[in-house]
Amino acid sequence: MENLEIPFHTIDWKNVSRTEHKGETGIAYWQSLEFSGLRIRLVEYSKNYLADHWCEKGHIVYCLEGEVINELKDGTQSILTKGMSYIVSDNLSSHRSKTENGVKLLIIDGTFLQSTI
Repeated sequence: MENLEIPFHTIDWKNVSRTEHKGETGIAYWQSLEFSGLRIRLVEYSKNYLADHWCEKGHIVYCLEGEVINELKDGTQSILTKGMSYIVSDNLSSHRSKTENGVKLLIIDGTFLQSTI
């Protein structure tokens, strides 16, 4: 595993700029911090959000508020509610997110999630 060498760091999310990403329906708002080999995001999906793509990236996802439906390309679905997480490595699933009432997530990804397959 790669040594990221990140010194002690506090994050005041209200000072992290927010970007807007349109879904197939709805909008995702990202606040992102990037380090070498690591990305940390606070992500909010609006009501009736549906991602506009199938994602192959690995993530560690923690649900802070609301509910998100995780859909796999094979049709399998799972639901995350406040306090729940999922984890997946790169290239081990095609997944996308959708919401009915919106959700707030902490998402961590980076080179440490690369699959050896």
